[in-house]
Amino acid sequence: MTDSLEAFREEARSWIDENFPKGLTGVSGGFVHVRMVDKDLTDDQLLWKERMGKKGWGVPTWPAAYGGGGLDREQARVLNDELKKAGAYNPIGGMGVGMFGPTLLEYGTEEQKQKYIPDIVTGKTRWCQGFSEPNAGSDLASLQTKAEDKGDHFLINGQKTWTSGGSSADMMFCLVRTDKTRKHDGISFVVFSMHQPGIEVRPIELIAGHSPFCETFITDVKVPKDDLIGQLNQGWTVGKRLLQHERGGMDGGGQGSPSAKEGSLGVALKKYVGEDAQGRLDDPDLRTRVIANEIDRKALQQTVRRIAQEAKSNAGPSAATSVMKNAFMRISQEKAEIQIEAMGQQGLGWEGEGYTDDELQTVRAWLGGKAGSIYGGSSEIQNNIIAKRILGLPDLTQKK
Repeated sequence: MTDSLEAFREEARSWIDENFPKGLTGVSGGFVHVRMVDKDLTDDQLLWKERMGKKGWGVPTWPAAYGGGGLDREQARVLNDELKKAGAYNPIGGMGVGMFGPTLLEYGTEEQKQKYIPDIVTGKTRWCQGFSEPNAGSDLASLQTKAEDKGDHFLINGQKTWTSGGSSADMMFCLVRTDKTRKHDGISFVVFSMHQPGIEVRPIELIAGHSPFCETFITDVKVPKDDLIGQLNQGWTVGKRLLQHERGGMDGGGQGSPSAKEGSLGVALKKYVGEDAQGRLDDPDLRTRVIANEIDRKALQQTVRRIAQEAKSNAGPSAATSVMKNAFMRISQEKAEIQIEAMGQQGLGWEGEGYTDDELQTVRAWLGGKAGSIYGGSSEIQNNIIAKRILGLPDLTQKK
């Protein structure tokens, strides 16, 4: 490690020690907090979000010109290490950080970047995604939400579904049809406020008992042409890039909660299956599967880091994100299955007495995790991408 990098480590460690509220130490990895609206956060959580946002370290490698941290990859890795050591989490996240922001940095105009990036950096604006429609899911390019050219603005009409966080979002990035005569080349990428007439959001209750997804109805919504991202009718290219960023964030390589520490799954399950004379899980088969799952998770994290190191050209995410997405979802779902199995009848609880809050949350997370094979592009879609773009296999769906 270079002297300059070691100096940055000391800087990061000192800043975190001075600014991270000690009452939040080890409480959460932030996965929940970045999805909560400010009114649901504690004073300490709000304070930490404000400080990280002002520092720009919630998005450490984004340009400082837009409020980002302006760090290089190695410095960002060091920062992440120091946050983990301090039991801290990154409170700046959501779709603005993981999906729209990186896409806008690549395709947006300077005016658009100045307009939208700073509020993503500070977590002020919450974004949602308007891609899928009732008849355009896996075949997304069949979308029919239309944008009519009205001179200085577009008039949007249509319906979107599976709008994650739509009920609490401030802005939507949306794919719309601007040319009915062409499929992929007739789609444009626009953004607009969710706080305007013509937007109706209806939450969809899921099997896990909560409603993060919504139906969104769009009626005569005006979108200034300044909010067209990229070129007219080239939204499919922008949208595909955004999906690569989304899948790249489903890799298990980021900060985890305390429960994501190595060996923690086996430790947590001991109270259900007991220990043998050597202090190990008292079930050889279960023990083997727990170890295999944790090895897979660690291997995935190392692979993600290697890919990041190799991406020195700053070319952004590639088709390899499809591999990472599928691997992460498989590992996560296997872990949930192992937990439920080991918990026995305590893994059957939905509500009521006889179950701890952690047990009830584990059951609901297991159910909710089933959707991971679908959102962000189904596993089957990812397999197609891997086959065509990585393995170079022929596309048998094309007509001869």
